[in-house]
Amino acid sequence: MMLVPAGSDRNPSRPQVAQPESCRICRGGSMAEQPCLGPPASPAPPKPRSHPRDKWSKKMDFLLSVIGFAVDLGNVWRFPYICYQNGGGAFLIPYTLMAVFGGVPLFYMELALGQFHRTGAIPIWKRICPIFKGIGFAICIIGLYVSFYYNTIIAWALYYFYSSFSGTLPWASCDNPWNTPDCTNYFGKSNVTWTNFSRSPAEEFYTRKVLEIQKSGGLYDIGGIRWQLLLCLFLIFTIVYFSLWKGVKTSGKVVWVTATLPYVVLLILLIRGATLPGAWRGVVFYLRPDWGKLLSTAVWVDAAAQIFFSLGPGFGVLLALASYNHFHNNCYRDALVTSAVNCLTSFLSGFVIFTVLGYMAEMRDVEVEDVARDKGPSLLFITYPEAIANMVGSTFFAIIFFLMMITLGLDSTFGGLEAVITAVMDEYPQVLAGRRELFVLGLITVCFLGSLSTLTYGGAYVVKLLEEFGAGCSILAVVLLETIAVSWFYGIQRFSHDVKAMLGFTPGLFWKLCWVAISPALLAFIVISSLLDQPPLSLFDYEYPEWSISVGFLIGASSFICIPLYMVYKLVWTPGSLKQVRNTPRPATDTQNPAGESPDGGSQVLPKPRGSVPPAGDLDSERPQYTSC
Repeated sequence: MMLVPAGSDRNPSRPQVAQPESCRICRGGSMAEQPCLGPPASPAPPKPRSHPRDKWSKKMDFLLSVIGFAVDLGNVWRFPYICYQNGGGAFLIPYTLMAVFGGVPLFYMELALGQFHRTGAIPIWKRICPIFKGIGFAICIIGLYVSFYYNTIIAWALYYFYSSFSGTLPWASCDNPWNTPDCTNYFGKSNVTWTNFSRSPAEEFYTRKVLEIQKSGGLYDIGGIRWQLLLCLFLIFTIVYFSLWKGVKTSGKVVWVTATLPYVVLLILLIRGATLPGAWRGVVFYLRPDWGKLLSTAVWVDAAAQIFFSLGPGFGVLLALASYNHFHNNCYRDALVTSAVNCLTSFLSGFVIFTVLGYMAEMRDVEVEDVARDKGPSLLFITYPEAIANMVGSTFFAIIFFLMMITLGLDSTFGGLEAVITAVMDEYPQVLAGRRELFVLGLITVCFLGSLSTLTYGGAYVVKLLEEFGAGCSILAVVLLETIAVSWFYGIQRFSHDVKAMLGFTPGLFWKLCWVAISPALLAFIVISSLLDQPPLSLFDYEYPEWSISVGFLIGASSFICIPLYMVYKLVWTPGSLKQVRNTPRPATDTQNPAGESPDGGSQVLPKPRGSVPPAGDLDSERPQYTSC
């Protein structure tokens, strides 16, 4: 009995590949395709592709794309806030440990997986462990949820950017039509009392002018769409479309601006902030260690969650971006460099933010802790703009600050949508090959329509709900299952052999221990802790009703449910008993170049020895399908 391509005749002159007896299932003497739930058998070498897979034009295109995705708006506001909230300088200890034992190993794993298999988040599971293919669909759904609210935040920044082109910033005074009697401007004035009812001009500009949230009664009544924000979002998605429509050839050029400009602006803002009165108070508050906080479990949970969300494993972005690398690219070095840049950027952002918070505390004559109560987007749209409005050269600093926010956001959007694009196009090449422009246009349209609810008067409430539940515990659970599937089911030895085939050396014992035990344990710890500790959800003075929390859990479950549903589907529709499928032998991973690249890095398809693993980036329609008899 010999294994032959489905639908072909049994030509004795055709090369045949023998299979073990346990793989052969005869069904009345006819050929029947037998899907495999475990790691699939290696098919024969593929034919040359009619649509060669794109590659990065330069190594720096890839590095800047990865850095741009990892360094986002969360680095500017989330890390500084979590740092001072959890012990200041003492927080750097759990943060560093979680990065070393959790974030960086998973970052490295995803880059290696994407580069070796050369395909997106959905079809890659055909080559790792097909029963876990639902992970790929879950990743794409989470990517859509993120695009529904994240781009709206960028649209807010664009609105501020446009409003900054004026001699006097509109959030610098209380003399505007949208201001209320509670508006209190304490800069440049004496004998001003700041109370719990006081509202700064920047806060009222954000809530009553940009969002017009006073016209919404909450999630029960979110009101109509703000046409100004609609135009801003349309412009954002237009930029995103023309950056992604041609693939990495275009996005790799755009990131040279969007990934580097934020560092120039951060440096300018840091220098300006260090010269402000009271800046030292903010720095001391930022770094002053509170060693007692290290005894709190919540501090370690926050540290782990921050590093995982910051580096971004599990979103499919690293898989997608690495899949366009040359096969022998040193992804190990890339993982270390980009992870270090990301963490250092977060630390630097803390100085940028807290020098300004110290300045505001000095002007208000209050403690830094009272100024630093705002978190999330409010820190970027209320606290920092308020300080900028009272600086010399406020217009210039406002323009570059919001330009930095726009570029930080765009980089992450590029990565998030590229993950969805690569995953779907690699999964359905017969339909989408050569139609990338149309598919990207359709995807951008879906994201734009899905964002409409966030553009209403109560859109900020929707953004908060999606931010908390759209990519919260669900993405952490996805990363956990992804790590288990690769390390335990695919096998850590097979994965190590794959890495050696690319880099020429096997990952050390430290990396293997992290992949097999330490990183999954940390992820499980975060997921369980997050589910057990659900604080009340609120925004400004609005408390979210109970039904909205239930809706949030449904949003989170709607992505994760793809994983068990696909498992059930695979078990039901796969012929044979579970024992028969489980006993299907696993082939050894080839140590040759599975990508079929020529030595100079070209796309030439080279002959491969029997049993080699061809690139998953090749079109499935061109890869022979195998059945057994």
